[in-house]
Amino acid sequence: MSVAPMVEDRPPEVLERSLYRGPHLYSARPMVRIRLDLGRLELWPTDRLGAFSTRLLQALPGLDRHGCCYGEPGGFVRRLRDGTWFGHVVEHVALELQTRAGTPVTRGKTRSVRGRPGVYDILFAYRDETTALLAGRLALQICDALLPPALGGVRGLERICADNLDPRLVEAVLADKAVEILRDAVRRTAFGPSTQALVDAARRKGVPVERLNTQSLLRLGWGSRQRRLRASVTDRTGLIAAELAGDKAQAKAMLESVGCPTARGEVVRTADEAAVAARRLGGRVVVKPLDGNHGRGVTTGLDTPEAVRRAFDLAAPHGRKVIVEQELPGRDYRVLVVDGRVVAVAERRPPCIEGDGRRSVAELVAEVNSDPRRGVGHENSLTLVRLDKGTLAVLADQKLEPESVPEAGRQVLLRTAANLSSGGTAIDRTDDIHPANAAIARRAALALGLDVAGVDLLAPDIRRSVRDTGGGVVEVNAAPGLRMHLAPSEGKARDVARPIIDMLFPRGARSRIPVVAVTGTNGKSTVGRMIAHVLRAEGRAVGLTNTSGVYVDGERTRAGDASGPRSARMVLNDPTVDVAVLECARGGILREGLAFDRCDVGCVLNVQPDHLGLKGVDTLEDLARVKSVVAESVSRRGLSVLNADDPLTLRMARHAGGRVCWFSMRGGTEAPGFLLKHVAEGGAAVMFNAQTGTLELHDRGERHRVAQAADLPSTLGGAAAFNVANALAAAAACYGVGVPPERIGRALTSFTSSYEQNPGRLNINDQHGFRVIMDYAHNPDGLRALGNLVAATRPAGGKVIAMISIPGDRRTQEIAAMGEISAEFFDEVVFRETPDNRGRPAGEVIRLLAEGALRTGADASRFRGVQKEEDAVAACLEAARPGDLVVLTPTRIEAVWEQILAFRPRPVSVARGLDAPGVILEPPHG
Repeated sequence: MSVAPMVEDRPPEVLERSLYRGPHLYSARPMVRIRLDLGRLELWPTDRLGAFSTRLLQALPGLDRHGCCYGEPGGFVRRLRDGTWFGHVVEHVALELQTRAGTPVTRGKTRSVRGRPGVYDILFAYRDETTALLAGRLALQICDALLPPALGGVRGLERICADNLDPRLVEAVLADKAVEILRDAVRRTAFGPSTQALVDAARRKGVPVERLNTQSLLRLGWGSRQRRLRASVTDRTGLIAAELAGDKAQAKAMLESVGCPTARGEVVRTADEAAVAARRLGGRVVVKPLDGNHGRGVTTGLDTPEAVRRAFDLAAPHGRKVIVEQELPGRDYRVLVVDGRVVAVAERRPPCIEGDGRRSVAELVAEVNSDPRRGVGHENSLTLVRLDKGTLAVLADQKLEPESVPEAGRQVLLRTAANLSSGGTAIDRTDDIHPANAAIARRAALALGLDVAGVDLLAPDIRRSVRDTGGGVVEVNAAPGLRMHLAPSEGKARDVARPIIDMLFPRGARSRIPVVAVTGTNGKSTVGRMIAHVLRAEGRAVGLTNTSGVYVDGERTRAGDASGPRSARMVLNDPTVDVAVLECARGGILREGLAFDRCDVGCVLNVQPDHLGLKGVDTLEDLARVKSVVAESVSRRGLSVLNADDPLTLRMARHAGGRVCWFSMRGGTEAPGFLLKHVAEGGAAVMFNAQTGTLELHDRGERHRVAQAADLPSTLGGAAAFNVANALAAAAACYGVGVPPERIGRALTSFTSSYEQNPGRLNINDQHGFRVIMDYAHNPDGLRALGNLVAATRPAGGKVIAMISIPGDRRTQEIAAMGEISAEFFDEVVFRETPDNRGRPAGEVIRLLAEGALRTGADASRFRGVQKEEDAVAACLEAARPGDLVVLTPTRIEAVWEQILAFRPRPVSVARGLDAPGVILEPPHG
């Protein structure tokens, strides 16, 4: 083995993992991310690991097909032998394991983490979440097991997935065992063929799909346009129709009433009654459960009382009652009817084997089951043949047992019912069915009221009418299986899932509600509320998420920070919502990605210093990359609303989806050249013309007046410049979902900064003889904007008293900057801390804020430190006198507003000034 330079002797370690369900920082597709510290492997590429590569390719020969960066088979092997890093190998092994387990995926990437030598992000695509997480863990275990003992020992595997699913995970695994574990997981979690085909057809049509349980219940579409589906049962399938189909006697009566040819039959309760009924019917009969399905308990070709009694015993456990029917002549056909149209026909044949004079029945059955198309239940296109009680009874009628050796050429029937669930096979006959037979099947489905029906038809020749040849309808099934048509044993495969999806979403019907996504450092909540206000004025039921909660049509349905993907999915899943307005914060994008695959409008308001130094976002450029995920997720026909006055937002236009609509405070003669050029070329923009005080919308060469800034209550007569900018962004977003400019302006004139309409954002209270402004200015840029407003509107002769804070997880320079800005704009300041201080010791945030304030040369007597928010609010309110202005920047918005309303002036004012330079931190109460 080659010798690598010495590095710190620490084992590789998994640092964190993320499961992205929507577009994210690394890709637009769902992916798993595993952050791996290579430790002592940092300087050991694969070409220095001896037999590692050879052993890996022996364990997983399918890796030879991976193209990697070369885009052709063998590309990854070339990288492996030339020398690549351990994390890159893990990526490809995770992809290959998923493919071998039956969930094929090909996309992955491995990237070094900037500023952290030896740390890599391993990303790979997935189809099933559980399988993907297992694959990531198993890939690490396999690669670790193949390393030289001195270099291995990956730690932190429990951070990828809990090992409760399978005790075998705690062992060092080889590839075959890993694939076996994954296949078990796929069997537990994967859809059956019918449901998977419907999911695939929906996604091809662009319909969002969400699984609602561990079985096959699906939600298709969003909001008020959603539909539900469980296998082939749709939300259009009526309960009465399904119950009629389940009651074979009642269904037969319904069919006879509309002239469908059917078999005569009787409902019986005992084996003796079955034998008597068979004698009355005459000829060969069929015995089956009255309300059974999937061919369970069905026996055909019965012509003796003993056989009928045995068949009754097989049928009775599968239904409330048993029906004995005259056996119609012909072969067994399944006709699939969707929305009153025949879309597929299959001839079903019961399972059978052919003797060879050497092997037993059991051995021949084992050979049949070795067909890779066969699986347990409905997991594959064909089902395994079981030597159960029903099969043994059929063999006994042929004087055979599992140990019997049939002579060469003898055809041995294993089941009498030609049902795929019992191991049967299917031959496509869609192009052969006679029009009269198709009409009978259509009539049968419509007579029962089924939107999706499997009509079982017996016919000597499907190419001739059963009215001429004999035969007829024997059953009509709700929830018919699709796999016999999707993957017949012989003949052409039929895409029968598409007609079902087309029925739910016919041409012109949309599956998606409009989605407006809003991100940025400052203004997200206000812009979101403005957009929701305009859209509600248009008569639409709006689902809104922001840091205050989830709102549906104006009602808060969930309190708390709801700016992440989980809350967004609540809105998209709500059947009453016509349009979604979603605040997309940095944290949710980093943690899980977006809640949607694409949006109609994506707004990026600005990128300012906030949340830096958290989760790998260390610079403004890093933050801009996170925010740009929203713009990049705009649909091809959508609108990317970008701030033309923000340098980092400007750069996003190159990768933004849809058309770009700029918004800018520099309109009229102040408009920058690129913006004038954009408008001249027919581009969209919403600008504030300072000369006329007008918000103007430009598009396709036309100019539209939206509103006068002074007429918008949220701007305080135009003084609140930040709300003018917010109104520009909101107008652009509403225009992107089809609201005419004049109606946008009309609605914005009724949007105020009141607590009721926009809690925590520029809320004003004048009831105590002095003005109180409550605003969530939680970073330097937001506080400076608020300070500018205060400077423009401060009372003559009055003081400005402010309560200021910032979360403790912000960088020291941002905390100090808040103190500096406070000293610049406010006469007296109470600095306070958030309840948990987010990792900083008590008093440190107040100290840093004070240091920033005193750095400006301000007198220390202007500042005071109070630890608890309610005490800080009380200090500010009690210090105020008539004509003063109190500015409060709260964390607990509702509690602070209630405290403002409940405040009663006290005769003794709070002491002002400090005994010594710096800030005195009052001891916490309680």
